[in-house]
Amino acid sequence: MKAYVDKDTCIGCELCTQICPDVFSMDDDGKSVAKKDDIAQNLQDDAVEARDSCPVSAIDIEE
Repeated sequence: MKAYVDKDTCIGCELCTQICPDVFSMDDDGKSVAKKDDIAQNLQDDAVEARDSCPVSAIDIEE
């Protein structure tokens, strides 16, 4: 499972980093980025919650 963030869509609200800081972080532009290519099994539910909580649907998770 891999997470991707569309930086053109991201508004930098940091909700994903609050929900799943082990997968998402903020870059120097104030936009979210996925920190890891492969999401560990124990983080997958949190990553999906972060995706589903994104107010602008900027996160995609490939299973």
